[in-house]
Amino acid sequence: MTVQQLKYIETTPVLETERLILRPITPQDADAAFVWLSDERVNRFMPYDLYTNTDEVLHWINVILPDDNNFHWGFVLKENDLLIGSGSIGPDAKTIGAWGFGYNIRFDCWNKGYTTEATKRMIRFAFEEHGVRDFVSNHAVDNPASGRVMEKCGLVFDGFSEYKTFDGKQTFQSKTYKMHIEQENGFAVTRRLFSIRPSPST
Repeated sequence: MTVQQLKYIETTPVLETERLILRPITPQDADAAFVWLSDERVNRFMPYDLYTNTDEVLHWINVILPDDNNFHWGFVLKENDLLIGSGSIGPDAKTIGAWGFGYNIRFDCWNKGYTTEATKRMIRFAFEEHGVRDFVSNHAVDNPASGRVMEKCGLVFDGFSEYKTFDGKQTFQSKTYKMHIEQENGFAVTRRLFSIRPSPST
């Protein structure tokens, strides 16, 4: 294991939810991660190319950088220690002061609430440990299930946008969701961060 990998593991806290452990991803996870990284159904709206072998997965794992403000976890089921997906959260490149997040989960674990459960924990970590109040994320228009995850986490629709695959060959029309959290009387209170903008077609 490289010095970079060791630092990533040391600086990424282990988090817990009712059914999941969120922990650093290691090279030993390559086979488990390949299950979703090589699945066309999971990859359909992702910006990365479909993975074709575990060597490509190992390369991805090996380049996860340790960073004080960007965090990347694997999602592990408590009941059987199975790695079922991954997610990350950190400063958003387009929205000053806000943190963005993303997630990915194997197909046979869809529609069971795992993604929402893990995402809520990532948001809570950013809010409680790093004082983050503003959050933003987006999903492909043709992938409404991802939007439902964002809504369940407290985000609201803010407008339309687009994103490209890493190789620039494909562009997805997308929806952007945002949220602002305030602390009031010891409780976290979710408020709308931006006003909702109309569709370009209206």
